Amino acid sequence: MFGLTSLGIVHTLISLVAVAAGTILLIRDGKISWDNNIGKIYVFTTIIVCLTGFGIFQHGGFGKPHALGIITLLVLGIVYAANQKKFGKASAYVETIGYSMTFFFHIVPGITESATRLPLDAPLASSPDDPRIQMAIGICFILFVIGAVLQARKLSGAAKT
Repeated sequence: MFGLTSLGIVHTLISLVAVAAGTILLIRDGKISWDNNIGKIYVFTTIIVCLTGFGIFQHGGFGKPHALGIITLLVLGIVYAANQKKFGKASAYVETIGYSMTFFFHIVPGITESATRLPLDAPLASSPDDPRIQMAIGICFILFVIGAVLQARKLSGAAKT
């Protein structure tokens, strides 16, 4: 189905749950947080997506998607440390922006895989290096940076009150 293996299908379905949970939290709360059930769903499904991704070798051996999975897990580790207040006054910033960064990391393969597979008879892009994919990811990165700045400003305002 869509050129996916059984593992690829499970990986994709779980990633959709993670993205949905992250989207709900970002819209509802302006941030992703471990402090609620949807946040826990986001974290657990993100970890599972990273782990299942290590078993997918659609483009040969170890590649950029696998590196992104490792980076995502490292960021989640840093976020966990921030949740434990290991970064002092910066902990809230590290945690909030770190979670947002992992959400952006979901978007990168989401755009790439969707554009190179859909529509089925004539995918929008021929490869992950297609300039349209790079532009879409660049726009999403700019949105991530804008969102991170807004989150930092909100946290800064909350710290003053």
